[in-house]
Amino acid sequence: MDFQSFLSAITQITEEKGLSQERVLETVEHALASAYKKEYGKKGQLIKAKIDAKSGKVNFWRTKTVVDDTVVYIPEPTEPTEGEEQPEEEKHIFNFKIKDSYRPTEAEMHEEEATHINENIQKRVRYNPERHILIEEVEEQKLKLELGEEQIIPVEQKEDFGRIAAQTAKQVILQKIREAEKEAVLEEYKSKEGEIVSGIVQRIEGPNVYFDIGKSLGVLPKEEQIRGEFYKEGQRLKLFVLRVDTTPKGPIILLSRIYPKLISKLFELEVPEISGNQIEIKSLAREPGSRTKIAVASMAEGVDPIGAMVGQRGVRVSAVISELGGEKIDIIEYSDNTAKFITNALSPAKVIDVKILPKNMALVIVPTDQLSLAIGKDGQNVRLAAKLTGWKIDVKSDQEAEQPLEIEEAEDEEIKDDNEAAE
Repeated sequence: MDFQSFLSAITQITEEKGLSQERVLETVEHALASAYKKEYGKKGQLIKAKIDAKSGKVNFWRTKTVVDDTVVYIPEPTEPTEGEEQPEEEKHIFNFKIKDSYRPTEAEMHEEEATHINENIQKRVRYNPERHILIEEVEEQKLKLELGEEQIIPVEQKEDFGRIAAQTAKQVILQKIREAEKEAVLEEYKSKEGEIVSGIVQRIEGPNVYFDIGKSLGVLPKEEQIRGEFYKEGQRLKLFVLRVDTTPKGPIILLSRIYPKLISKLFELEVPEISGNQIEIKSLAREPGSRTKIAVASMAEGVDPIGAMVGQRGVRVSAVISELGGEKIDIIEYSDNTAKFITNALSPAKVIDVKILPKNMALVIVPTDQLSLAIGKDGQNVRLAAKLTGWKIDVKSDQEAEQPLEIEEAEDEEIKDDNEAAE
């Protein structure tokens, strides 16, 4: 073997596929072991190979795992019918002593006990003399091996393989490299769960949109799309990585455009003060494609949280709005004072007073001309404010708030008059 040429080929594969050199070498070793078994080995044998990194020489050996009756079960041999030769494997098994626990009689146990034992046997691996060695044999041969360890058995070293074996090796290498690529993609994007990625629309299949996000494709299902947003091939968008699922066809990366955290991640890209821990996003409420409210607080003296989020002439918030297709964004200042926080959350409406009530409820009084603004179209403003603060908010105008008081005063006057008449 021309080891330098071989090493160059390995290096090229690692660079093209983004895999480690050790992983590719393991793949080649596995393929060589498969080729050896195909050409010179027997069915059931476990052949292994190792490439010497210095000389390029390949060493082969086979292994057997040390087992006992808790790991494997020995099937009860069947007697061959007249004129039928008994299989070699069963001939070998027939020579072993089969323990009574493996073949209980109906007279010795109830049906439930038999079922229980059958279930235990099914969990065990079928004994194969080509890949297993019983602990009793290990003790008889005085081998220094423990249960679960492997017995290494030398084999004749070979360098030449037939056409079929070489083809087998090639197929194994291609298959293992594809599997390694899938695992590398899975690991990479698993670490990106909860982050945003940039993707280009590659194709649209029914309600699903597929994005090229680098080494793999991500899917944006209908339920994760912004209502009213349209997509076209070649379009570039920012997407939130929800999760990575493993399927037989490879990893599927589930993307989202409606997840609330997409907003905060977009602001992190535009506002360096967030990554610098000078500003903290305290809470966020969103109705995708329509409006978002975001509460921020300053973590450093002299830093205006709202000004930093908006940016000079609004360039920072405009960049986020543009990425979201024009979704409105209200940035408000967070406060530890509940009444003040609720007041800020109802912005742009002006608030006269906030009354904190039991059961996490708050009554907000606003000027009559500000009532519709405070509630918002279809109740959106107060709904988002409630999500943002975590309080149930009841909004009333100043006139509505006075009515109960006027009624109580009228009732008090009637009671007073009645008392005077009685006297």
